[in-house]
Amino acid sequence: MKSMEQTTTNKGIPISPSLNYLDGGPNEPKNNIFLKKRILRISCLSIIVAVAISVIAKLLVWLINIVTNLSFYGTFATTFHSPSGNHLGLWVIIIPAIGGILVGLMALYGSAAIRGHGIPEAMEQILVNQSRIKPSITFLKPISSAIAIGTGGPFGAEGPIIATGGALGSTIGQLFKITSNERKVLLAAGATAGMSAIFGTPIAAVFLAVELLLFEFSPKAILPVALACITGAAGHHLLFDSGPVFPMPNLSTPSNTALAIYSFIGLIIGFLSLGLTKIVYIIEDAFDKLPIHWMWWPAMGGLAVGVIGYFAPHTLGVGYDNIINVLSGTLTLMLVVRLGFFKFLSWAIALGSGTSGGTLAPLLTIGGAGGAILGMVVLNLFPNSGISIPMAALIGMSAMFAGASRAYLTSITFALEATMQSHALLPLLGACTASYLVSFFLMENTIMTEKIARRGVFTPDSFEADLLGKLTVAQVISEDGLVLSSENMVKEVRDWLKVNNDQANYFVMVNYEGAYIGTINRTDIFRHGLDPLSHLGDIVKDGHVYVRDTDSLRKAVELLANQTAEVLPVISAKSNKVIGVLSYRDILSTYKEQMEENEHPHIHISLKRQRLKMLIRGRKLININEGQEE
Repeated sequence: MKSMEQTTTNKGIPISPSLNYLDGGPNEPKNNIFLKKRILRISCLSIIVAVAISVIAKLLVWLINIVTNLSFYGTFATTFHSPSGNHLGLWVIIIPAIGGILVGLMALYGSAAIRGHGIPEAMEQILVNQSRIKPSITFLKPISSAIAIGTGGPFGAEGPIIATGGALGSTIGQLFKITSNERKVLLAAGATAGMSAIFGTPIAAVFLAVELLLFEFSPKAILPVALACITGAAGHHLLFDSGPVFPMPNLSTPSNTALAIYSFIGLIIGFLSLGLTKIVYIIEDAFDKLPIHWMWWPAMGGLAVGVIGYFAPHTLGVGYDNIINVLSGTLTLMLVVRLGFFKFLSWAIALGSGTSGGTLAPLLTIGGAGGAILGMVVLNLFPNSGISIPMAALIGMSAMFAGASRAYLTSITFALEATMQSHALLPLLGACTASYLVSFFLMENTIMTEKIARRGVFTPDSFEADLLGKLTVAQVISEDGLVLSSENMVKEVRDWLKVNNDQANYFVMVNYEGAYIGTINRTDIFRHGLDPLSHLGDIVKDGHVYVRDTDSLRKAVELLANQTAEVLPVISAKSNKVIGVLSYRDILSTYKEQMEENEHPHIHISLKRQRLKMLIRGRKLININEGQEE
């Protein structure tokens, strides 16, 4: 720290050379106990949301079954019957169109937010609207989705229940006095608890929250979401059938050759996911250009679904039974090709029309069919390759979701949890990695982010450690701060600053005992109308805010923001003395340096330098040997 030994007056300016014991502590950001209480509170709310959404998930499945049975069989029942077994003939074309009209009316007179497949809409509310979703979505989304799916829409129940759970969590978050970040956690907890309740896959649901909703990985976010997902899984086991949601034949450990082939299949599926995503949005753009109101688009999409469903009945409805059949490996090549192609066509048109439905089940069906087809081709060409059709279908299913959504960890863990096939781990890892690579390098936005990206919403694509949290104040502090005494008169300090041409804008203030009491800025000292004979102690700002050299920069930034201060004195943790001053400029400068260091490539070991060192050492050894011989 500077001392003000030079003076413009005979009296001099009394300056304390050091600081003694500090009375009281700083106004620190919220302490750990308070934060833990907040986490506990949000966790309890998350569990409540998860219990409610588990019941809603069961009601949604019942409602889909009721609408399906009424639409295709004319009976009122909550048991599942696939629409593919209907005997309606050409009338089957009209039913999805009727469902589309009803969804269009609900979107027009209820809320347009029910359109789409759920996850992008939830992401948008998190990123631009402080996680606030209209409470009406809590009941409009499941009802509209049940109508769309029950009348033959080629969607799964997971998208609607994710949107419904997110809306419920957001609504609860708006009823209580919580922060927007805590409301985001509740939204994610409700959304992923719904997924866990439908599929019984809590680990995959947690990863889905991290990769697509939370955009962070911290205890305050993960703990409530994990508890909600566990509760949702318990709800699944209580309200739905036990066991894997997609049972399949037991898989054996693959050989290295088979593992390479499965990874190659994942690479091909990655390219397919890229094309699939582009086609979906091409169709959506085509609907946008239609000269009719968007309310009628779901009806038009439903008409296309009905036509395709007439020729390929298995494309109608949820289609979880299709996934199970594909994973069994018993379908013929023509049946798998037919299912995969027509399911994709029906789903892409319906989704592009803006109706209410999900994407996960269709992607799994299409990806599973693609993997099975590629597996059959490989086995036909190389009978001794060691691969199996069920495994090829499973990795195709997972790789398609990994490529289309770039939810890498979610894709792998979902396949493992939904099938309970532990031997599939390495093939899934290889295939999903290959698919993810293709998606990352060749596709700017995913099927989840393309829609909101077109609206100018930026979606985070990385979850890096907090740079400010890793750096300490000691690494940043400026040691050229100036210490003034509260006994100094304004005129003395003005004269001293003019003579010494000191450019500092902020100064640390101490009392006559040397204890830190606050800060003062140059503007206050030279303020017009201020009595030159007044003491600095009369205009000093509150001095209960400071940081220690061992504190993190994040804590310093929070203090600067909360106290509207522009500089902070830095106190030594060992001696309780002022050792420097920290300003916004210091923090920004350090942050910039760290960013450049992390992003700019550097060579730390020069091979050329190492070769020169070796040559020099070699010459020295030769000279020593020659000297010994002489």
